[in-house]
Amino acid sequence: MTIALDHGAIDQQASPSERPKRIGVPKEVTPGECRVAATPKTVKKLQALGFDVLIEAGAGERAEFSDQAYRDAGCQVVANAFELWQEADIVLKVEPPAHHHELNCDETELVHSGQTLISFLWPAQHPDLLEQLAAKQVTALAMDSVPRISRAQKMDALSSMANV
Repeated sequence: MTIALDHGAIDQQASPSERPKRIGVPKEVTPGECRVAATPKTVKKLQALGFDVLIEAGAGERAEFSDQAYRDAGCQVVANAFELWQEADIVLKVEPPAHHHELNCDETELVHSGQTLISFLWPAQHPDLLEQLAAKQVTALAMDSVPRISRAQKMDALSSMANV
C-alpha cells in the first residue's frame, strides 16, 4: 500500500469483499501539543483515495477544528482513544506514542499486531519505543526520518511543521 497525498498516488488494491482500510487520528496526549495529524481537508483527500477515516472526539479542538467540521468532511468521530486504536488499521499522529492520562496507559499498549503507525518517532532518541512496536509487529513510519532531498520534498514533514 502506498499513501502519497500530494502526489495523488495510492496503491490500495483490495478485493471487492474487503472493507476499506481505516485511518485513525487520535487526540494528541503530549502536554502542550496543539497540532492534529489530519485536517478536514486532508480527510477528504484520504477518503478520495479509498480510505475510511476515524478521528477521536476533540482531536482537532486545540488546532481549532471542530468535531462537526470532521463530520462534514465525511469523517467518523469516535468517542474515545481506546476504540479508535482498536478500529484503525493505520494510525496518524504528530507526536510519538506517549502516556495517555485518561486511559492511564501508554499508547504503545493500544497498538495491535498488523497496525501501521505514521508519526514523528525520533527513532534514535526512542530505541525502547521501536522495540515495543517491533514486538507487537507494528509497522512504524518515522516522518522525521524522511530524507530532506528534492525527491522526498513533498513528504518532508519537518519543514512543513516548521511553517506551522
